Amino acid sequence: MSPKYIVSIPDPTKREIHVQLPIKSGADGLTLRLPAWIPGSYMIRDFSRHIVEMSATGSDGRHLQIEKIDKHSWRVAADKEEICVDYIVYANDLSVRGAHVDNTHAFFNGASLYLAVEEMQHLPHRVEILKPGADACANWQVATTLPAVAADDQGYGQYEAQDYEHLIDYPVEIADLSTAEFAVDGIQHRIAIYGKHHCDFKRLCDDLVKICGTHAQLFGELPLQQYLFLVTAVGDDYGGLEHRDSTSLICKRDDLPVDEGKEPSDGYRRFLGLCSHEYFHLWNVKRIQPLKLKESLLDQEAYTSLLWAFEGITSYYDDLALLRSGIIPLKSWLELMTQTISRVMRSKGRHRQSVADSSFDAWTKFYKQDENSSNAIISYYAKGSLIAFGLDMTLRQRSEDRVSLDDLMRLLWQRHGKTGVGVDEDDIQHLAEELLGEPLALFFNNYVYGVEELPLDSWFAQIGIGYQLRAAKKIEDTGKVYNCEPEKSQAVQVLGGRTANHQAGVELLSVTSAGAAQQSGLIAGDVIIAVDGLKVTQKNIERRIAQLPQDEATIIHAFRRDEFMEFDFMPQLAESDTCDLWIKHASKSFPEQQRRLKWLAQDE
Repeated sequence: MSPKYIVSIPDPTKREIHVQLPIKSGADGLTLRLPAWIPGSYMIRDFSRHIVEMSATGSDGRHLQIEKIDKHSWRVAADKEEICVDYIVYANDLSVRGAHVDNTHAFFNGASLYLAVEEMQHLPHRVEILKPGADACANWQVATTLPAVAADDQGYGQYEAQDYEHLIDYPVEIADLSTAEFAVDGIQHRIAIYGKHHCDFKRLCDDLVKICGTHAQLFGELPLQQYLFLVTAVGDDYGGLEHRDSTSLICKRDDLPVDEGKEPSDGYRRFLGLCSHEYFHLWNVKRIQPLKLKESLLDQEAYTSLLWAFEGITSYYDDLALLRSGIIPLKSWLELMTQTISRVMRSKGRHRQSVADSSFDAWTKFYKQDENSSNAIISYYAKGSLIAFGLDMTLRQRSEDRVSLDDLMRLLWQRHGKTGVGVDEDDIQHLAEELLGEPLALFFNNYVYGVEELPLDSWFAQIGIGYQLRAAKKIEDTGKVYNCEPEKSQAVQVLGGRTANHQAGVELLSVTSAGAAQQSGLIAGDVIIAVDGLKVTQKNIERRIAQLPQDEATIIHAFRRDEFMEFDFMPQLAESDTCDLWIKHASKSFPEQQRRLKWLAQDE
């Protein structure tokens, strides 16, 4: 008897999902487990904490004893009989990872809802989704790629997955949805948006056709029967989670396209980049998988040093697809690169943590950041994307454009994605060396396993792009793209930390390692109320610091908790951590322009 889950939402206002699991037990009873984390999000979530009730009954209606084994495992006492396990999950996680229910919709990921039945995970798993009885739910429809067995026009009914691993890879959205469809290589793609919004679906579909087609062209095939973009539109949020033939996205409703011009707005460009990122994952992560993650049982952390490649390479290609497909021009792509580079350069953690270590420590550091994180860690997404760019440029330059990162991704697809063989920790380096015919140990030791500064100026020069770092002109300055080489601006004096408005003054959210604030004794959490005897606010503190006499200590007054304190503050000039890029003049970089055209055209 294969596992079957009957899912119902008796009262959406209670934010609860009820699940019935009728199953036949073995002679020694039944062991049930819920995953501790969801694939694609490397943090222990402890989904079992949301189970608020659980009971079991035998075939004769008697109550069966349930013993809790650990934080996410239960043992049901039974003897080769048909039983029914009933449990209730509290659903109030409005994200792409868990479950959320209210009187406007219901959303859930299988990892947060379906109890795994020990020794039955390999069997087909069936799900029956019941229609909620509340009047508010009358127009709701089910959106999922979980294969339907017998479902009505609104999607309520029975579905089946080939095993438990696949079952938890099908997110479900139930709501009054706005939907649209388009085809890529003859394969149906759907978009379903929940939440109040206005969206130009024609523009969105036209752009997604180009993006998805660009990725499919790179790999040479589209290993799908269907694909679904599940979108939650809210006031202010951003994120996505990949699945084998769908993705869950959350975005600002204002980032959806409405009356867009020829070139996407910044918000819409950000949303398209998110869609592109998650779609690329259908190859890179969902089918080309790190061996260490592929072997995981989801009951504890699974450590790999390869997230820099699986997330970083994906982050490189997400915006590159917007450029290659013609949705954005080269200048727009360069703008995105200046933002990424500036973010990486402003992280002192790049001197302490490699992207390989960042990948390995994602569970305890990247997903659990504190006020010192910018001084201690680096993002395997952001720096990983820059290393992917560097690896692409290195392969092209050293092979005289014979091979590229495109070729490496295709080789990974053939050797690992299509075969299901997990990628071991050093396989990416070995495959890159196989393609190039030369060792790449220095590149990987310096930039992947080490903390050497990235030679970005050299990498950009390979495609005729100029590069420089300068001091930021203001906090919001994340770099700029110019038509020719710009003059460096003069650095101003800065506090040396991130701040936020506070009712009493300005709160220090973090301090930069060896920066002026830290050198003076200020720490994160301090509330600055005056600089040089003058009251400061979030609006004027930058100007106050910039106007202080150079090489002369100044008094800063602040509260630490409820204690009034005084600090001798010596200003420092802002570091050169902001990136500018420009396209070099044709007459000076003709070979590089040829490489740029080949790079933009996407290698065949």
